[in-house]
Amino acid sequence: MEHPPSPLIYVSRLVKLPLLDGEGTPIGRIVDVVLGPPSGGEAPRVNGFVVVVQRRRIFVNANRVGRIDASGVELRSGAVDLRHFHARPAELLAHQQLLDRQVDGEIVNDVALRPSGGRSWEWEIAALSLRPLRSMRRRARSRVVPWTAARALFDFGPLGEEVGATRDLHPADLAAALRAMPLEHRRQLASALEDDRLADVLEEMSEEDQLRLVEGLDAERLADVLEEMAPDDAADLVGEMPAPMRVQVLDAMEPDEAGSVRRLLLYDVNTAGGLMTPEPIVMPPDATVAAALARCRDGEILPALAAQVFVARLPLSTPTGTYLGSIGFQRLLCEPPGMPLERCLDPEPRSVRPDLPEIQVAKELAAYNLLALAVCDDAGRLLGAVTVDDVLDRTLPEDWRGAGR
Repeated sequence: MEHPPSPLIYVSRLVKLPLLDGEGTPIGRIVDVVLGPPSGGEAPRVNGFVVVVQRRRIFVNANRVGRIDASGVELRSGAVDLRHFHARPAELLAHQQLLDRQVDGEIVNDVALRPSGGRSWEWEIAALSLRPLRSMRRRARSRVVPWTAARALFDFGPLGEEVGATRDLHPADLAAALRAMPLEHRRQLASALEDDRLADVLEEMSEEDQLRLVEGLDAERLADVLEEMAPDDAADLVGEMPAPMRVQVLDAMEPDEAGSVRRLLLYDVNTAGGLMTPEPIVMPPDATVAAALARCRDGEILPALAAQVFVARLPLSTPTGTYLGSIGFQRLLCEPPGMPLERCLDPEPRSVRPDLPEIQVAKELAAYNLLALAVCDDAGRLLGAVTVDDVLDRTLPEDWRGAGR
């Protein structure tokens, strides 16, 4: 059975569409499409979009997009970063840099995009619309050709080739490859990586290697990368920075993101508070099992955090109201979808104080076969959760990342 061809959307139409929030309300206007280098024989992919919001040109990462169609580009959730857009090395702007370029006696009339994977934010270059060089009308006698017919247009430079070659590497493998490079070249390649990709790589490095790598980034770029990292990992890195650099970077971050990092910096790094993430899945007691499972399926949530749902009274952002207990993903699968979470809780919820030493946290996780453990203050409010991967990262030898790689 043949599958229908993937829908195409043209850049000249896309740049006229609104950016919509998760509720479908316009919050800005698309003005360009940011392209990244291809990997191997693949097509150049869409890294994100340049959007005008409140007269500012900002960048919206493609992984924040839930839908692209004739009504606009709709975000899945979350706020947008209002810092001014700056193109990175190894990126091209489809509208600004490709349209009206000459190709063998013809002019690029338009650029067609298509979905490239199973996820809503994965799009790539599909084709080019070309018109005769002598014609001034954009729609005159145009013809559509595969993007490979004009490969020379998609020149991302030598650095772009390296970025493309690393696209399919696991972050841990890319981190190992970076450690083997001379420092200056390592920093050049890091500057060309997308924010979320660089964040993933930094999380696979020791704090010493992280610092050496990010010292080549300006404060605004580093703030963008830190906002893509897990808050506990971001706090570990910020805590290792010299004081002037730490102040500068925290001031450049979004207030909410900086606030989470500042709260984590209050705790000793070798305690439950220093290990925890302040962003576990937290739901009210009257939420249903079905709603909890839907949250666990969110692809943006780390697997270790998605394995456990924490239940607390309002407010649900940490520090929460009174902590009531947690429910494992496996238990949720065994309960009726409409059952309230408060009826699934263990009668004696387990939690630890933020000042508990990390070795005691590890023992608690092991003794009760937990993937995540609640961290609560003296008032019984949930501050965050320690996951088993955080504990493993701390209890392994300091050089474990380089050993045997």
